[in-house]
Amino acid sequence: MPFPHIDPILVHIGPFAIRWYALAYVATILLGWRYAVGMLRNARLWVRRAPPLGVLQMDDLIRWLTLGVVVGGRLGHVLFYTPSLIWTDPLEILQVWHGGMSFHGGAIGVLVAGLAFAAKNRIDPLRLGDVVVAAEPIGGFLVRIANFINGELWGRPTTAPWGVVFPDAGPLPRHPSQLYEAALEGIVLFLLLRWATHGRKWLNRRGVVTGLFFAGYGVIRIGLENVREPDSYMPHFPLGLTMGMMLSAPMVLAGAFLIWRGLREPLPPARDLDADEPA
Repeated sequence: MPFPHIDPILVHIGPFAIRWYALAYVATILLGWRYAVGMLRNARLWVRRAPPLGVLQMDDLIRWLTLGVVVGGRLGHVLFYTPSLIWTDPLEILQVWHGGMSFHGGAIGVLVAGLAFAAKNRIDPLRLGDVVVAAEPIGGFLVRIANFINGELWGRPTTAPWGVVFPDAGPLPRHPSQLYEAALEGIVLFLLLRWATHGRKWLNRRGVVTGLFFAGYGVIRIGLENVREPDSYMPHFPLGLTMGMMLSAPMVLAGAFLIWRGLREPLPPARDLDADEPA
């Protein structure tokens, strides 16, 4: 199957180019913000505990998280995958529009920003995390679609009829692993967390939604690493491991612990759902 050759630049405005990759991050922030606000305003989701923060605080939090995901994602890519940039081309580190963002680095950046915001505002960090991670798969979907448009992060060679010949990956058809990730890290993980927040009402259990996200993403990413082509500049790790697998394994363990802990914690009595909505 030939690569569709979608121009990675949506439009030029004078000397500036608006890229699909950048738009994916902008849309992630805006859609994730509105989705989180919708959860905070939905009293049926908070039958045991009040929302951990108000809508105005969420408006403030989104600025912290934006900085965390951009700085963490870029630095994570450099430290985990291309550390040579630090001494060969340090200015390239600042050029985020060239691509090169690490999910795990972005997750660490969001974690640090969220913990700092929670400490500053005296908010339970686990309950804050439950709200934030419920919206994350929106970004998982959009950014992986942008990766496909850019023709990057392709999969290993395949004989499957849906294999794609990527322009910079040689003549062999390859797994469109970006689309697999968009489907699993985006759509499937979103539906799983939606079931947890809206079906099981687990926003009332501290850290369970966060744990489900960590464990779910980790399992999906480890599985997909088997069809995703490792970066050519990465060393060969033993036992067929990849950097993505090694970074995801601790997420699975941490997520399982948070789920176990949260489900064991006693719930407070039911709240009066006629109470005022958060400001």
